[in-house]
Amino acid sequence: MPHSLKTISFPGEFIVLGSGTSVGVPAIGCGCDVCTSSNPRNNRSRSSAILGLPGGNLLIDTAPDLRTQLLREGIGVVHSVLFTHEHADHLHGMDDIRLFPFMIGRPVPVYATEHVQSRIRRVFDYAFEKREPTHMGAAPQLELIRIDDTPFEVLGTHITPIPLIHGPYCRVYGFRFGNLAYCTDTNQIESGSMDLLHGLDTLILDALRYTPHPTHFCIEEALAIIEQLKPKKAYLTHLSHEIDYEKVNARLPSSVRLAYDGLRIPLT
Repeated sequence: MPHSLKTISFPGEFIVLGSGTSVGVPAIGCGCDVCTSSNPRNNRSRSSAILGLPGGNLLIDTAPDLRTQLLREGIGVVHSVLFTHEHADHLHGMDDIRLFPFMIGRPVPVYATEHVQSRIRRVFDYAFEKREPTHMGAAPQLELIRIDDTPFEVLGTHITPIPLIHGPYCRVYGFRFGNLAYCTDTNQIESGSMDLLHGLDTLILDALRYTPHPTHFCIEEALAIIEQLKPKKAYLTHLSHEIDYEKVNARLPSSVRLAYDGLRIPLT
């Protein structure tokens, strides 16, 4: 693998790689106004994000659109991966990290709960086979590192896990990085987790659509959480095709905006 590929870093920035729901926007076969919109901010790939930290680039989730997302943002290397949960729209781009061990000189560290690690081992079983590989890069090279409710350090940065509820069957983690928190895929934040989200400059929060959903916040519910926490700025993410970027932004409080693919936020 040639080492002349660009390995752009972006220290001090949080980039929303994907701001869309599990089917993306446009949705296959849909002719609604948002899915046929010419506004690029209504074009949403599956949810993921990346941070430029002192020790390198930290990817949050490996969405199925990961390759396209990284190319679009000019990001040539990922140094570590952090998972919120195990659902397909947050996991199934894992194979796209196969190139990065060539660049960082080691297996890619992957931070995930024991439950998420179990799903990774099942879905990407070929990455853990004991037989001799046919060639370098034939499968992802991963170093699985277990996380739980305990704060931890990655790439020179202190990270606080935020336990979240994502419907009746799934526990998810949001994460706080200094004064920014990323909380996707949730419809309930318990009091203990709310305590971890005070004093934020920026909160990025799930808000799927206008009507209630069994596993995601709707717009009204997300705004109620934001009103309680009072971050200086909030962005709504994991957006469905019911959300038109210009029309919905016009109805939101001035401190709340819709996230979009490629949104860059300074880390403070």
